[in-house]
Amino acid sequence: MSFTEEIKRRRTFAIISHPDAGKTTLTEKLLLFGGAIQVAGAVKSNKIRKTATSDFMEIERQRGISVATSVMGFEYSNTKINILDTPGHEDFAEDTYRTLTAVDSVIIVIDAAKGVETQTRRLMNVCRMRNTPVIVFINKMDRPAKDPFDLLDEIEKELSIHVRPLSWPIGMGDTFQGVYNIFEEKLNLFASIDKQRVQDTIELKDIHSKVLEQHIGEKSAARLREDLELIDGVYPSFHQEDYLEALIAPVFFGSALNNFGVKELLDCFIQIAPVPRCYESVQRRVCPEESKFSGFVFKIHANIDPNHRDRIAFLRIVSGQFERNTNYHHVRLGKDFKFSSPTAFMANKKSVIDEAWAGDVIGLYDSGNFKIGDTLTDGETLQYKGIPSFSPELFRYVENADPMKYKQLAKGIDQLMDEGVAQLFTLKANGRKVIGTVGQLQFEVIQFRLLHEYGASCRYEPLNMYKACWIVGDNKEELDEFRKRKFQYLATDKDGREVFLAESSYSLDMAREKFPSINFYFTSEF
Repeated sequence: MSFTEEIKRRRTFAIISHPDAGKTTLTEKLLLFGGAIQVAGAVKSNKIRKTATSDFMEIERQRGISVATSVMGFEYSNTKINILDTPGHEDFAEDTYRTLTAVDSVIIVIDAAKGVETQTRRLMNVCRMRNTPVIVFINKMDRPAKDPFDLLDEIEKELSIHVRPLSWPIGMGDTFQGVYNIFEEKLNLFASIDKQRVQDTIELKDIHSKVLEQHIGEKSAARLREDLELIDGVYPSFHQEDYLEALIAPVFFGSALNNFGVKELLDCFIQIAPVPRCYESVQRRVCPEESKFSGFVFKIHANIDPNHRDRIAFLRIVSGQFERNTNYHHVRLGKDFKFSSPTAFMANKKSVIDEAWAGDVIGLYDSGNFKIGDTLTDGETLQYKGIPSFSPELFRYVENADPMKYKQLAKGIDQLMDEGVAQLFTLKANGRKVIGTVGQLQFEVIQFRLLHEYGASCRYEPLNMYKACWIVGDNKEELDEFRKRKFQYLATDKDGREVFLAESSYSLDMAREKFPSINFYFTSEF
């Protein structure tokens, strides 16, 4: 297979949603259809012992939620698919935002009973900022749900995007019989006994054929024909170019838990989803077909395997081909590195690979050389844009609860902060350590992981601050005066950059007014 063909057969996408919409369950079923796993696990179930493949961390198993993005790759119908299953909970949104920089398209999962929820809106805003193509999967149609047309109206209004259904449900809840695949003009009926498999797939080019009544009954057939006629009259025709330009979102209906509509989604996805795209760097635009290799680190995960204390940097390949045991240039450090064990992922299961292409996400063993946003190239100096760290809004002093475990605590905090899940600040006035996060649950996750992965105990003390902002100024006199007046509110971040911890929005506004030449940044990307 040629270099260009290898790249064009790749599809790299993220699955995003509000918590509990069924995102991780959908990921499991996609892996099942792709033959990547033999038995689908459950996110929450007393009967099923196997947990979801993508929820591999101990805290995820206990809580039944995803707290970190997991990467899974598999082959399906001669297409290499890379899925990034992201956390839905808003407290882990920063991880999700960064993951969205590393994908070419997105599948948004929406609960059919709840419709569009808060986190879905936020994530869609990030997709819109980057013009990322979106497919919508309306999940849980086998339960009582909102009317499908009401759901489509809600999506258009709340997410500000035009929609076009490419499959349509036949009934809902107890009367749910299956889906009509508009894209392929096929009727998919499901076994009513276990509702775990497709009973029949019938090609139905003519929706007015009497065959329809034979399979779903007169009443359901009449309703389906009426709905399809309304769809053609109200919604624009589907054109792939509109989807790729993020002007329209194809919509699929189904039930991830019971396999309704999942295969239809996957089959359509590999046909219409975008191939690896070009990225903007500070220096120039970089496209996947270029012969020279380049990529960027969008995530770091410590202790994927707690037994081996390994630390993995997740690298999105932007251009060219990556080869094992080849020297590549680390742009920020100005050094060359060789990687003997680059890995492909199935969540926490890793396999060593010899090569990878633009569009792939690979893992590189890291002994502390990488930070989020770092670039690796064939030698060219490139810096990719748009991989920020956000300003925290919640703060706690972090104290050692076990003096005998000082080294373990220091190492644990150091490695967990590198993941980007939270940020560590050291106060200039007294040297106390402060952890800042964007969500309350992050503090619990850090405490849990420090104890279970590093054997270190920590305790938190409250610290009421409004915002952390990075400060930069050209006027030395004004900067010195600011430092003198605000000394007790100044800190340094993990990279030694100066940070102002504002105690209120008023104090931040006053500081901006009194010191106009100082720039206050709310993301670390400046």
